[in-house]
Amino acid sequence: MIAAIPHNAFKRAIAAGQPQIGLWCSTCSPYVTEALAGSGFDWLLIDTEHAPADMAEVVGQLQACLGSPSHPVVRPAWNDMVLIKRYLDAGAQTLLIPYVQTEEEARNAVAYTRYPPQGVRGLGGTTRATRFGRVKDYFGKAHDEICVLLQIETRPGLDNLEKIAAVEGVDGIFIGPADLSAGLGHLGNPNHPEMQATIDTAIKRIRACGKAPGILWNDDALSRKALDNGALFVAVGSDLFMLARETQQLAARFKSR
Repeated sequence: MIAAIPHNAFKRAIAAGQPQIGLWCSTCSPYVTEALAGSGFDWLLIDTEHAPADMAEVVGQLQACLGSPSHPVVRPAWNDMVLIKRYLDAGAQTLLIPYVQTEEEARNAVAYTRYPPQGVRGLGGTTRATRFGRVKDYFGKAHDEICVLLQIETRPGLDNLEKIAAVEGVDGIFIGPADLSAGLGHLGNPNHPEMQATIDTAIKRIRACGKAPGILWNDDALSRKALDNGALFVAVGSDLFMLARETQQLAARFKSR
């Protein structure tokens, strides 16, 4: 039986300028991811940088998104050739690669997602990505459906934004507000007016480069502001943040009696 490479609707949407609303997933649970995938978000971020997820859990989360309207985006722990190869072989089609600061790092990130001669991705024939060898000419077509998002979260990254965005194969640039604020002298305070102005300008700079800007906010007003300013993939909350906040409020409502 011959299979086809899944169509990456998320990649096509941000390229067409259609805003995509997402949710951050840090629970590492396929069961929870399956529940979230039915909530109506355009994309779910499966985190492995600041979440204790292993490969088997990520595969389960990717499987949990099948048949749902939510496209899974995997964030590796680092801009690393081996990590990226493993997530692509596991079937991830969109990656959010953290801590990119230079044009060279951006070129490396793209190269890790491409087969030779365009890149350095290792070939594995019987993988989940190839539908266990059933996709005809996967190696020649895979890059068409792979979406590369790079995360800028330092002053050097911000200074090199245009050079990073200009790298062929980069589909979007994600602004990491927490780390960026720390790097710009506002540790723990991404709401500082200077940070808000910097982020607003960065979103416009990314759009001017013809690439899709993205960001995460656990705040409705800031999420709407980012969308109004031109951000195209915005995570408007995170599962653990909501779980901790809502359960705390529920307990307080009853214990206060």
